Amino acid sequence: MARMKKADRQRFLLEYIQETPFLTDEELSKRLHVSIQTIRLDRLELGVPELRERIKKMAEDAQLKVKSISNRDVVGELIDLELGKSGISLMTVTEDMVFEKTKVARGYHVFSQANSLALAVIDAPAAVTGVANIKYKIPIEVGEKLIAKAEIVKRRGNKYFVWVKIKNACQEVFRAKFIMVSLD
Repeated sequence: MARMKKADRQRFLLEYIQETPFLTDEELSKRLHVSIQTIRLDRLELGVPELRERIKKMAEDAQLKVKSISNRDVVGELIDLELGKSGISLMTVTEDMVFEKTKVARGYHVFSQANSLALAVIDAPAAVTGVANIKYKIPIEVGEKLIAKAEIVKRRGNKYFVWVKIKNACQEVFRAKFIMVSLD
């Protein structure tokens, strides 16, 4: 494989991070076929912060936008929010979130992440859950990072139809269809 020019590599690096801000330096190095150190140097040169700082900045920006519930009521870390359209949250499964015997995550933690994200995307001063149709797809274990993505797919009067999909590193683990009701 021919070596990519630095300018092209840095352009692709910026595009990848713009598309998927959760990519680690290791994942970027594999995609661009360079060393992790090269990725770090490119990020430094471009002024792109490391993963933790990118997530922290996105979370701070998103927290300021929430209208329908308190920032503290969002389960997980709110990463991105476009009121009335979509949102993303991140939650790491900890030891206290799993059943002692099986080490599988308790369903209410995952549901809470999805439900609170669905509420957060509603562009209304207050909202509640009207209906929830949920599906747990595979067991979730300690240490897994869950990325929830919510999207408002339809609005009818004061009802918002919100789909939430939660993935771990490689596959969908949970999905839900909510009807959220704004309290105008």
